[in-house]
Amino acid sequence: MNRERVVLRIGFIVFELCMLASANVVFHVHHKFADINKRSLNALKHHDANRHRRFLSVAEVPLGGDGSPTSAALYYTKIQIGSPPKDYYVQVDTGSDLLWVNCIECDKCPSKSDLGVPLTLYDPKGSSSSKKVACDDEFCKTTFDASSNECKAGMLCAYSVAYGDGSSTAGYFINDNIKLAQVSGDRQTTSMSGNVTFGCGAKQSGELGSSEQALDGIIGFGQSKTSMLSQLASAKKVKKMFSHCLDGNKGGGIFAIGEVVQPTINTTPLLDDKTHYNIELKSIDVNGESLKISTSIFDFMKKKGAVVDSGTTLAYFPDEVFNQLMEKIMVAQPENKPQTVEKVFKCYKYSGNIDDGFPDVTFHFENSLSLKVSPHQYFFQVEDDVWCIGFQNSNIQDKAGADLTLLGDLVLSDKLVTYDMENQAIGWTDYDCSSSIKVKDEESGNVYEVGAQDISSSHCTYNSRIILGLLLFVVATFIN
Repeated sequence: MNRERVVLRIGFIVFELCMLASANVVFHVHHKFADINKRSLNALKHHDANRHRRFLSVAEVPLGGDGSPTSAALYYTKIQIGSPPKDYYVQVDTGSDLLWVNCIECDKCPSKSDLGVPLTLYDPKGSSSSKKVACDDEFCKTTFDASSNECKAGMLCAYSVAYGDGSSTAGYFINDNIKLAQVSGDRQTTSMSGNVTFGCGAKQSGELGSSEQALDGIIGFGQSKTSMLSQLASAKKVKKMFSHCLDGNKGGGIFAIGEVVQPTINTTPLLDDKTHYNIELKSIDVNGESLKISTSIFDFMKKKGAVVDSGTTLAYFPDEVFNQLMEKIMVAQPENKPQTVEKVFKCYKYSGNIDDGFPDVTFHFENSLSLKVSPHQYFFQVEDDVWCIGFQNSNIQDKAGADLTLLGDLVLSDKLVTYDMENQAIGWTDYDCSSSIKVKDEESGNVYEVGAQDISSSHCTYNSRIILGLLLFVVATFIN
């Protein structure tokens, strides 16, 4: 196979973000794909590698970013900030915590975006409800545990975000009003608002400001108390839980905050790791035959678990697990020898239904929760009749030097996945992500329908189902 001809078809996705509060809230956004882009397979692996640098940190602080040459944007949505409210297009990332937008002081922030969305610089002076956060503010002190002798009168609480490719953004925290759409009925909304502390980006460097991937900022859905979700939950406006459903056939889907009451979702406990979403992996089988995992690897997998990360593209496993998986997958086509592309991907020329030619892989977790992954979910198509396996040798290590197991978006498609921080659990169920779900309004007890948006856009194709992610590293500093 000519590696120059192997391409990834990566779509830019704008999700409907649905926010369920005690007043049941929803973000109104539309769904869109950008033009199909030709990307190298190695760029995909490079992206995930940069993202995984966080696991190498001694303190296990999230470190990394989208250093991929693909420069692809991810899920993004429109939010409104300030008084009067203005529109901002922000990238949605479940692997980071902060909400931040580019500010008026930024002289190197992008002025245009190839995504076709207008860019806006946030101006604190242009909002009557804005308030800068001082270094002695309780938010700053509790968030960063900063030494009091470093904080002087007039200093602001600042943040710095560094990326795996050397890009960075820095600025200061500000508190302002965010306008939300309150769900008032099935697919109906009225307006409401709430105050949130977020980053005001004053400096940028590297690829972060390129027009190809430019947006106004990023909204993180990690577990930290700095996240918008955590702040709204502390104010009793939302439940600290969210769900996503990625349509693996048509693209798009649903991203909802709050309690999903339909469909019913079985869950498994989160392990004690507030940085990542880790769950106990008990066994793996291929077409019902369990992998024979050594005691040392099994004990580590049980203790450290598998990381569920919707910002990582592929799925990663320790050597021993990866080798067995690949062996059992490849034995299904003994006469059809795979070719290695860009040194890491095993790819097949296959013209039939990929589900008929290869085995299902099932992951078993605590509480009898299983994740069945069909071949069309762990393979991705790169050309007509050319399919590559999305499983990789991890080389992703914890601080003790042991390889981790990580499940990315490729195996999470066509499933409604729920992250429940209130009960420290995560769960999923197979689901038609082009349909709708039902969420509960905590104040009234009413149940409302929330649907996916623009799923059947005629100009869109979504062959690879590859969704890229972005991971941030936040550092506490002070500025005058």
